[in-house]
Amino acid sequence: MNTPFSTRQGPLPSPALHPLERLTRWLSGIPDGLVLLLGRFSIAAVFWKSGQTKIEGLAIDVVSGEFQLGWPRLAESALFLFENEYRLPLLPPALAEHVFPILLLLGLATRLSALALLGMTLTIQLFVYPDAYPTHGVWATVLLVLIVRGAGPYSADHWLAGRLGVR
Repeated sequence: MNTPFSTRQGPLPSPALHPLERLTRWLSGIPDGLVLLLGRFSIAAVFWKSGQTKIEGLAIDVVSGEFQLGWPRLAESALFLFENEYRLPLLPPALAEHVFPILLLLGLATRLSALALLGMTLTIQLFVYPDAYPTHGVWATVLLVLIVRGAGPYSADHWLAGRLGVR
């Protein structure tokens, strides 16, 4: 209750809420750009690593330190999987799993790249692995965040928008 002598409005907060309020404020201070950067790198890694299983002659894995530079070619095992198990065309996914993750890492054409990978995710979910919805749901969520929010300030998209005067 407010009186002329009171500076506080509303009920007194519970002492137990003070640590929760501090934690909430601290967590709210995490920069959106950092979250978007982590999302870009994480989802790019998922698709890049999947794409790497479909080719031979080129292997780049920053985490494990594996680098094999050469001319990429389709792996025989990938041809078999796409012809017999997936029953889908191979070239578009194998290419997309390399091009769009690179674009996401750069933060270039982020919304378009995320939309393309979301389309792949939905195709995989509906036609290839329908029981993998928990995994695909996480992928879809990250991709939707990137589609809705864009790449964030640590990206080529942000830099280009500033240079072109579009924000």
